[in-house]
Amino acid sequence: MTVSRKLRLLLVAGARPNFVKIAPLMDALRARADRAETLLVHTGQHYDEALSKSFFDQLGIPRPDVNLEVGSASHAKQTAEVMTRFEPVVVDWKPDIVVVVGDVNSTVACALVAAKLGVRVAHVEAGLRSFDRTMPEEINRLLTDAISDFLFVTEPSGVENLQHEGVVAEKIHLVGNVMIDSLKKFLPIARHSTALRDYHLVPPEEQGNMPWADSSFGKLPGAQHIPFALLTLHRPSNVDEPEKLGKLLDVLNEIGREIPVFFPVHPRTRERLDRFGLTRWARTSWTHKELVHKHACVLLAPPVGYLEFLHLMSEATFVLTDSGGIQEETTALGVPCLTLRDNTERPITVSQGTNQLIGADPEKIFPAVKAILRGETKRGRVPDLWDGAAAQRIIAILLDTP
Repeated sequence: MTVSRKLRLLLVAGARPNFVKIAPLMDALRARADRAETLLVHTGQHYDEALSKSFFDQLGIPRPDVNLEVGSASHAKQTAEVMTRFEPVVVDWKPDIVVVVGDVNSTVACALVAAKLGVRVAHVEAGLRSFDRTMPEEINRLLTDAISDFLFVTEPSGVENLQHEGVVAEKIHLVGNVMIDSLKKFLPIARHSTALRDYHLVPPEEQGNMPWADSSFGKLPGAQHIPFALLTLHRPSNVDEPEKLGKLLDVLNEIGREIPVFFPVHPRTRERLDRFGLTRWARTSWTHKELVHKHACVLLAPPVGYLEFLHLMSEATFVLTDSGGIQEETTALGVPCLTLRDNTERPITVSQGTNQLIGADPEKIFPAVKAILRGETKRGRVPDLWDGAAAQRIIAILLDTP
């Protein structure tokens, strides 16, 4: 009896958001180990060892088989370095398909290497378009999709975009969202984290003997924490110009006088804040007394692990962000999201979800926050196929390919 050869799949992770997308794919592949052989490559584009290790540990991802250890550099140097170091891996291991996720420099770099070596490319999260080519991620998305053989799409707009670009229907697969696969799996675990207590966001009876029993913030009905907003900020368009970043921080300070704002700071943003001297408005720690008296209520903190962030996001009154994936996660969680951008490559989060595009104009941000605090929240629904089974669909399609 002839035994068929296992399909060789090489999976690429480059940045922290990629790990969240890779995790369910690895789970699905473990369940089909009789049909597929895998190699996990970490390019090292995000090279903070503590953060990377926490993501791998919390998500249950095996340590990468190969770490290219590329590190940070300009777009051109980083992309070239990934290509240079990735090519020998592909030549040596001879995969049948290279699977790339997302839209970072590692995504396009590894896709280019594979395509030039005649190896088929599968792009997970294909077809997303902001139609803003000033965003490096948009260029990465366009180029990766143009050379991919399998285009796995999260929402109907992605299918339409690819069709308009002339991609043949056989390559396009609407499968759902692997980010939501991870969210659904890990949310029950995340809710056991100590993040709320660690940052003094629980009520006094939960915290212990802390002197703030008369908090004017109160609690959200049925929730074991005080109301708070969660902030992420890292897009070059928001953080690279001192004047623009300064204006954003001023309005965030005003928001912090209405509701505590928890701000785990991206390393890139932290560097800009330090360089521009723009940390005067915030605190690196806070106390319950400060929360009670409604001052200095923007807390800068180091980046937190995936489980801790997921817990905080699920309990936030609302989220302020310029991230793409967080727009999707808040939609899945039903948490109001104010996106500090003028466009989004994930329009379903606006048309069906809880997301609002408000840009970076302070005169629009503060009124939107006040509306949420008055209870005027946008209701949304979870899009079709965001059901926790996207990775299983992807792997089934890949295993069914000749």
